[in-house]
Amino acid sequence: MSGRNKRKGARLSSLLLLGCMAAGILCQGCTWQADNTGAKEKEETKGEEKIRVVTTIFPQYDFVREIAGERVELKMLMKPGEETHSYEPTPQDIIAVQNSDIFIYVGGENDEWVEEILASMPDENRETLKLTDCVDTYEEDHVEGMKEEHKHSHEEEKESTQSEEIKTHSVHEIDEHVWTSPRNAIQIVEAVKDLLVKVDERNASVYEENASDYEEKLWELDAQFQQVVQTSKRRLLLFGDRFPFRYFAEEYGLSYYAAFPGCASDTEPSAATMAFLIDKVKEERIPVILKMELSNADISNAIAEATDTRVETFYSCHNISAEDFENGETYYSMMEKNVETLKEALN
Repeated sequence: MSGRNKRKGARLSSLLLLGCMAAGILCQGCTWQADNTGAKEKEETKGEEKIRVVTTIFPQYDFVREIAGERVELKMLMKPGEETHSYEPTPQDIIAVQNSDIFIYVGGENDEWVEEILASMPDENRETLKLTDCVDTYEEDHVEGMKEEHKHSHEEEKESTQSEEIKTHSVHEIDEHVWTSPRNAIQIVEAVKDLLVKVDERNASVYEENASDYEEKLWELDAQFQQVVQTSKRRLLLFGDRFPFRYFAEEYGLSYYAAFPGCASDTEPSAATMAFLIDKVKEERIPVILKMELSNADISNAIAEATDTRVETFYSCHNISAEDFENGETYYSMMEKNVETLKEALN
């Protein structure tokens, strides 16, 4: 476990205790936050209540929304605008997971807290789905030029035994950003649909039809990306940011350079990394420097200024701003924007 997750784990232990205490006080099903804009009380009546679905982050939240619409009570734990890698569950989040009928999370290093929470509570007929189980996964990649992550202090180094150090350096973490490939998204949507049908058979036909329609749109999206790549001058992307797009790059045969891996906790580039990326832009005549949504643009802007290029946002869809959430942006609409940005970046 990384130093970052050790610190999270210590805090999680206290949160689990608080969450369990609060869950013992609250009646299961008394209240439910239906979305991220406010709480809505619902008195349950047998045979009429909606099933409760909780997701950790935006992609699976949006997939459920596309398949189920208003037929479920849907909650996303991470608020719009929050950074996924620094998210920590609240006691209220733990209660929501405990009271859910379906709980959907990503898996991987940043979701280690989920496994601890699920192990600490009875399942009570709760169904769970882990996105990294829905598709073939890759290890997180470290390409040339990326800044190496280092321990922050000698004390943290002492915490790791020799065997732990060997394991850390010999086993890479799974890249958890599985939804960034539209084809992976189709597999995830299918798995979500199957789970909804299993838990809520009365609405099975609606879920089947909605999932089929949505998967057709995602196949069309995939075709657009394929067309852009096939007709472009280059196959190289450069990010002045983290790079959570390995599944996307592998799907469409793209290579890339970036300042950091997708789940890097360090976001301060070294001088060597900056010099490498600037040189690559000049050597390869890269026209656009890319960055993620909701991230600091300082690195990308510095590279663009040094190379007389411009910066564009490429959406990972890991989360969405509060404004975009209110305006109805979706996974599909953000990926459509990526189609246009990809044209500019590869030509």
